[in-house]
Amino acid sequence: MEKVKSQDGTNIAYEKIGSGLPLILVDGAMCYSSSGPMGPLASQLSKWFTVYTYDRRGRGGSSDTQPYAIEREIEDIEAIIEETGSSVFVYGISSGAVLALKAAGALGSKIRKLAVYEPPFTFGDDARKAAESYTNSLNELLSVDRRGDAVELFMKKVGMPPEAIAGMRQSPMWSASEALAPTLAYDNAIMGDGSVPIDDAKAAKILTLVLDGGNSPAFMHEAADVLSEELPSVQRSTLEGQTHDVAPEVLAPILKKFFVGDKTNDYS
Repeated sequence: MEKVKSQDGTNIAYEKIGSGLPLILVDGAMCYSSSGPMGPLASQLSKWFTVYTYDRRGRGGSSDTQPYAIEREIEDIEAIIEETGSSVFVYGISSGAVLALKAAGALGSKIRKLAVYEPPFTFGDDARKAAESYTNSLNELLSVDRRGDAVELFMKKVGMPPEAIAGMRQSPMWSASEALAPTLAYDNAIMGDGSVPIDDAKAAKILTLVLDGGNSPAFMHEAADVLSEELPSVQRSTLEGQTHDVAPEVLAPILKKFFVGDKTNDYS
C-alpha cells in the first residue's frame, strides 16, 4: 500500500487500481481496504476508473492521531484527493456514506459527484433514545478497554444474532475486530444522534446519487428518501433484490452510469 500524510500528520494507507478518472471509496464501520466490501467493488469499477481504496484512520495500515474529530477524517479524504492531482468522484456506504456526505459539503469542487448507499439514519424518539444509550455504553466500554464487548455491542446494534456473535468471538479473526473497536466511536460521532444532518446535506451542492436496496429494512428506505429531500441536486434509485450487503457486480454498473454515463475519458 502507498501512504499519504494528512494535515495532522496521520499516515493514511491507500491502494489504487485501474485507469481512468479517479474514484475514492469510503468504508463504513469495522471495515478497511482489505476487509470489507470495497475490495471486490474496486475490482469491478477498475474497468472504468482509477479506484482509490483506503484505510480510514485507526484501521489497517493507517495510523491515528488524538483527539479524534470528524474534520480530521475529511482532511484524510482531501489528502487522497491531492494525491490524484484532480477533482474526484466519491462513493460511500453506511456510516462511510455519511462521512462522504460531510466531505462533499466541506471540500466543494474537489469532489465532482457523490454516490451514497444506505446511510443508516433513524427516526423518532425511540431511535434517539437508543442512539443515546448506545453512545453511553460504547464510550463506557472503550474507556476501560473492553474492546471485545464494544464490538459485540455494535454487532447487537446492527442486528446480528447472538449465536453468530458468539461464533465470531471464537474465530481467529476476532482479534482483528477488537483492534478496530476504538474506531466505532469515530463512526458513532459521524452518525451523531442518527438523524439526517440537514446542514451537511444542504452544503453538498454537487449532484448526488442516493441508493438503497429493495430488500433492506424499511428505515433504510426512509433514510434514503428523507436525505434525498434535503439535497440540492439529487438522483434517487433503489436496487431491487439488494440488502445492505449490496452485490458489487450489481452496484458497479450503476455507479459507472451515474458518474460518467457512456463516457470513460471525460466527465459527463
